[in-house]
Amino acid sequence: MKIFTLGLVGLLGLQLVGCASVSNGTTQAIRVETLAANGSIVEGAQCSLTNDSGSFNVTTPGSVLVHRSSSNLSIICKKDGNDPATATVVSRVAGSMFGNIVLGGGIGAIVDHSNGSAYNYPEWVKLVSGQNLTFDRSDFKAGEATAPHQNTEVANKK
Repeated sequence: MKIFTLGLVGLLGLQLVGCASVSNGTTQAIRVETLAANGSIVEGAQCSLTNDSGSFNVTTPGSVLVHRSSSNLSIICKKDGNDPATATVVSRVAGSMFGNIVLGGGIGAIVDHSNGSAYNYPEWVKLVSGQNLTFDRSDFKAGEATAPHQNTEVANKK
C-alpha cells in the first residue's frame, strides 16, 4: 500500500511539472505604449484591454495585469487631440500546455485551458494613433516591443 501511495504521489508531482497553472499563473503583465502617427510618444492615453475573462485599464505608458485566456485581447486607447489607437493581441498556447499533455496530464491540460494559464499574449505592445494593429505572440522577442501587423481597416475616429 505504501508503494502504491508513493507512486501515486510521484505521478501527481510529475503532472505539476508541466502544469501552466503552477508555472505561468492565470495573469500576465502587458506593457502598453501609444504613439502618434508621426512616431512620437503619446503619454496619458487611457486604454481599455478586454478579453472573455474581463476588462482591464491602463494609462500609457504603463503595465497592467490581464487574466490569461484562449481568446484574443482587444485594446482601445484614447486621448483628447489624438485619433483612437486600436489593436488585437493574439493569444497563443504556452509551451507548458504541451508539458501537460506529454506527462499524461489530460486533466492538467483541461484545467489550464479552462483557467487561461495555458495561454500567453505578447508582453509589450505599441499602439499607433489612428491605426488598427495586430500583435501576435508568435512574433514576441524578450526585451523588445512586439512588431505589429497592420490591419487593412483604419481605427474608428471618435
